[in-house]
Parts: sequence; structure tokens; C-alpha cells
Amino acid sequence: MAAAAEEEQQTKKGKTKGKHDKPKPWDEDPNIDHWRIEKFDPSWNDGGMLEVSSFSTLFPQYREKYLQEAWPLVKSALKEYGVTCELNLVEGSMTVSTTRKTRDPYIIIKARDLIKLLSRSVPAPQAIKILDDEVQCDIIKIGNLVRNKERFVKRRQHLVGPNSSTLKALEILTGCYILVQGNTVAAMGSFKGLKQVRRIVEDCIQNKMHPLYHIKVLMVKKELEGDPTLANENWDRFLPKFKKKNVKQKKVKTKEKKPYTPFPPPQPPSKVDLQLESGEYFLSDNKKSEKQWREKQEKQAEKSAENKRKREAAFMPPEEPVKKDSTQVGGDQTDVAAIAKSLKKKVKDFGKQKSIENINPQTYIASSGEQSSRKKSKWSKSEESEKL
Repeated sequence: MAAAAEEEQQTKKGKTKGKHDKPKPWDEDPNIDHWRIEKFDPSWNDGGMLEVSSFSTLFPQYREKYLQEAWPLVKSALKEYGVTCELNLVEGSMTVSTTRKTRDPYIIIKARDLIKLLSRSVPAPQAIKILDDEVQCDIIKIGNLVRNKERFVKRRQHLVGPNSSTLKALEILTGCYILVQGNTVAAMGSFKGLKQVRRIVEDCIQNKMHPLYHIKVLMVKKELEGDPTLANENWDRFLPKFKKKNVKQKKVKTKEKKPYTPFPPPQPPSKVDLQLESGEYFLSDNKKSEKQWREKQEKQAEKSAENKRKREAAFMPPEEPVKKDSTQVGGDQTDVAAIAKSLKKKVKDFGKQKSIENINPQTYIASSGEQSSRKKSKWSKSEESEKL
């Protein structure tokens, strides 16, 4: 019986399931864009809102002056949609609520986002753009992602970049308005862009990936979007892959835990205990003062001697250069004399050798004849002297 009942239930379910899932003529119509958000027409809701809806938010004190100046602009922008707004400076709050003239039921959510952005230091002309249907907002809380304050400030500066260059690049690539203020990041744009911004901000603050690497990836994706041949292919092979480098951190010095003892440490000796040990406690007042005076004199003498030594150090003559030994000097002189003597001898021998090589026989003959005539003249003179 139970099996038969189950079969009947299944047949009933089969009949009812997909009863209305029939193809519609507008499902496959190429002229209809199913993803386009149509602008709200007040004729869709002629009756207006049945109940009054309101939202309020607090704002910091430093925004009070700016909000007072920009409030007429906000009020006029919300009046077009039939929404009232109130600025309470006593409580420091902003309130938006629907009226009988309100037709768009979702406009109150947009107005709530508007006052939220105004409290997060977004300029009023930029914040009013949130009232458009195609613009969304996202406020990313980054204050609780990092505990260390210095580390948080440093990573937040990575997101901004020098002269806000990184932030401007992210705004261009994602098509979103980004404002980094305090512990939050306010972003305005499309759903796709807001999703990218949230991922980039969280990766930066958690130190998973630097925003510059995200910028490189987004630039590559933007180039690939323009190529229709790659529309249905996987882009992972074109995207750059970054490896995280582990930076060596300083090791925290941990103090060695001493073994636990239930007894407290021994009490250090007091001044009286030390006097008792040295016997000074039992001295009379005169002797104590005499001892103190003697110690004081000794310290003064040491100090004066040290000061005198420092003063005299300025008048000490510098050390003279060390002269060489006389034995070494004499040895050097003898060596020089021996070298000179050997050189003279070599020059003399060289001169003799040169003269032998350049002998002229005629000069030699002529010189021998002159010598014989000189001898004859000498003999003739001697003979004449003998005759006389």
C-alpha cells in the first residue's frame, strides 16, 4: 500500500512540475536585452507608498561644516524623487524618509547609501550620482583586517600610492570612484567594478598581493577583451603569475623561563645589613664622618690626578721617527763603494778592448819612425858634446 501511495505522489509531482516552464516568445528575441536595467517610470506605481520608510546615520564632527554648506544641493537632488532629508546638528545625524509623492520603492535604499557616503567624506556632487540606477556603492571596512597600527598605515599607503597614482590607475581600470578614508574604503560604480575593488583592497590590506600586480592583470584583461577571437577561451595562459616571496623576519628574542618555585626570591640586604657586616654600624659618629671625609679626599685626589694627566697630554711632544742603525748605514756605504769600484773597472776594461779593436797600422808605423828619428837626434847631440 505504501509503495502504491508513493508512486501516485511521484506521478502527481511529475504532472505539476514544469507546468509553466514553457518557451516564451521573448526568451529568444535578439532585440531584447535581458540585462539592461530600465529606468523607473512613475506610472508603474501611481498609488505611491503605503508606509513611511526612513533611514538615519551618524556623521563625524569634522564633516559638520561641509554638510551644512552642501545640504541644499542634497535636498534638491532628493526632492526630485519625492524623498525628504533632515540634518540634525545636535545629535550629529542625517535622516532620509519617504513621502506621499514617492513612487520608486527602491529610491529609499539609494537615499540611505547617499547619506552613508556623505558621512564617509565623499563629496556631495559625487555622492548624488548614487541615485542613478546603474551606479552602486560599497563601503569596505579595513580597520579590523590588521591588528598592528603601523603595518595597517603602511599597507593603506600602498593602496593609495605616491601622489595617489595607484588609486587613479585602479579607478580607470575598474571604472569606479574610490576614496580611502580612515578605516574604510568607499567605492562607487558597477557591480563588476565593485567586486574587483573589494578584492584588490582586501588583498592589499591582508598582504596577499600588492595593488600593482592587480593593475597588471587588469591591463592584460582589458587588452584581451578587445579581441573577439578570445571571447570564448580561457585567459589564464595570458595572465601574469606572481610568486609570493617570503621575506625573512627578525626573530623575536624570547626570554628563557626560569623553573617555577613557590618560594619568593631572597630579600636583598639593606643598608643597615651591609653596615653590620663591615662593622661600620658600631663606629661612633666622629669616626664615621672621618671615614667619609677620607673617602671623599681619595676620590678628589684621583679625579684631580686624572684631570692633570689630561691637561698635560696636550703639551707632550710627539714621538720622533726611529733612525736606522749606524751598522746598517755603514754596510750600505760599503756596498755602494764596491759597486762603484766594479763599475769603474768594467769601464776601464771596456775602453782597453775598444782601443785594441780600432788599431790603425799606418799610425802605428808612423809613430815607430818618429820614435827612431828622436833616438838618432839624441845620439847625435851626445856625440857632438863629446867632441867638444
